Amino acid sequence: MSTLAGVENSAGAVLRRAVELDGSGRYQESLVCYQEGIELLMQVLKGTKDETKKSHYRQKLRSYMDRAEQIKHHVLKEKEEGKYHKQIKIVENATGYSYENLFKPYVDETLTEVWVEDPYIRHMHQLYNFLRFCEMLIKGPSKVKKINLLTSRDEENVKDQQMSSLQEIKNSLQDFGVILEVTFSSSIHDREIRFNNGWMIKIGRGLDYFKKPQSRFAIGYCDYDLRPCYETSVDIFHNNHTRKT
Repeated sequence: MSTLAGVENSAGAVLRRAVELDGSGRYQESLVCYQEGIELLMQVLKGTKDETKKSHYRQKLRSYMDRAEQIKHHVLKEKEEGKYHKQIKIVENATGYSYENLFKPYVDETLTEVWVEDPYIRHMHQLYNFLRFCEMLIKGPSKVKKINLLTSRDEENVKDQQMSSLQEIKNSLQDFGVILEVTFSSSIHDREIRFNNGWMIKIGRGLDYFKKPQSRFAIGYCDYDLRPCYETSVDIFHNNHTRKT
């Protein structure tokens, strides 16, 4: 398969996903896919010499660009009016819900600070979840400079492990110019993630919605997109001010 054909296939897959998300009312996610797909399709157009094919691609591009612009205005209007709310239902054993996939539509270049409230960043697998979430933020396109974690102490079992692991994450983030501030509360129950670009995500199970892999060499152990999930709901809001006063 030629490189151009590969790009065309990728564009088709991303745009089909955009249409699928659009049809289910997940507009912010569909907008990201439309934008990616349009960029790929433009690469195909530039590399195509056949005029008939070029005319076909231009027509497709106009259609997708028009729809992307409509969605952009719709989402912007909802955000300005403070009405934006979408819910994603993750069914039992569903896959494809890595942090990258779930949070990608809301992580942009305007994001510089994050607040995570989750009472269960205690045990080893939960600490790894938080680390993976931090990695997702570091990879961009955001320019995160500070991550604030509010969680609860593990008083009964492995407090030293919790504290030392969080300190290691803090030290590692410093190498990327990111400050991690950890606060503990014995009364925390809410689970939510707030971005200073206006997005707020509430996950019923917090970051701990992945099932344990069958073994360390099972598919899904490394790639969270392939790891089955517990049933939970994800509520996405947009507010002008995300930090609680």
